[in-house]
Amino acid sequence: MPRVLVVRLDSFGDVLVAGPAVRAVAAGASHVTMLCGPQGAPAAGLLPGIDQVRVWAAPWVTETARPIDDTLLGEFRALVTEVQPDEAVVLTSFHQSPLPVALLLRLAGVRRVSGASVDHPGSLLDVRLRPGEDLPEDVPEPERALRIAEAAGFRLPPGDDGRLGVRQDADLLPEIAALDRYVVVHPGASVPARSWPEDHHRALVAAYAERGTPVVVTGSPGEAALTASVAGDTGIDLGGRTSPAELAAVLAGAEVVVVGNTGPAHLAAAVGVPIVSLFSPVVPAVKWAPYAPLVELLGDQSAACRLSRARECPVPGHPCLSTVRVEDVLTAHERLLDRASRMAGRSLRGAPDGAA
Repeated sequence: MPRVLVVRLDSFGDVLVAGPAVRAVAAGASHVTMLCGPQGAPAAGLLPGIDQVRVWAAPWVTETARPIDDTLLGEFRALVTEVQPDEAVVLTSFHQSPLPVALLLRLAGVRRVSGASVDHPGSLLDVRLRPGEDLPEDVPEPERALRIAEAAGFRLPPGDDGRLGVRQDADLLPEIAALDRYVVVHPGASVPARSWPEDHHRALVAAYAERGTPVVVTGSPGEAALTASVAGDTGIDLGGRTSPAELAAVLAGAEVVVVGNTGPAHLAAAVGVPIVSLFSPVVPAVKWAPYAPLVELLGDQSAACRLSRARECPVPGHPCLSTVRVEDVLTAHERLLDRASRMAGRSLRGAPDGAA
């Protein structure tokens, strides 16, 4: 069984959606190292099947002024020499190319490299999937990554349903564990074009408070001012106070998670919690909506900003999300609870005697 280097060089959520592919590789490998960028490495630490995580900031992925020179190439070669992979599986999204890192892997002596490339790879890839031909364009990102792994010869083991999953070994914060029930509201997003307005989030927290539903507001250290504003006097502000593992525990205990298109949405999917997804169509929902059975997708998916990949909303007033009302979120919450109840009922009716 080979030693395999799995490469995913971008963000936290991108690494999480690679989880099923990583498990497939792990089922057919003697050792799995995951190579991530600085933003994605914390997510890799949560994924089952990984023996080692290495961090490397690719200049064509991260926003850095670092030059591509002999020092950078030597650093990459030293990393690969230390890891000693027999082969590499390069995971990319539809708008990315595996060829820059494939070239570096070849220079570092990796004998077998697999990936999906629109451009002809020459001798850079041993296994190539062609997007739009033998790799469909409109598939969810977890399925895309899994197809790349399968093309390389790695398949999920029997009993693995291919859903997102993370290790859940962190304790719930005492102040959250004391709650009988709660909703998580995560107001932040990586770029403004994917954000539901702050005042909408604040009004939602207040509406939950009026209903007697405790709300936990989560966010990164850089979003502390936002989470404090959204939490107000009624929400529990955890902005900047949770590690990725602790955030997973908080999300897993929630009745519902309200979140935009951002990394924690995929973490919520990985822990199996119902999700109200406030999804801006600047990227396609078919690829990037939370990959989970209990999701209510809100937001105008046919808005003028559709598929623009904009960071700042190109349409005045941000109508794709600003038109989503607090009442729409509360109604979606109730629909999720109803669906969850019906799914649980079907599961219990189908269980063997005594299993329920």
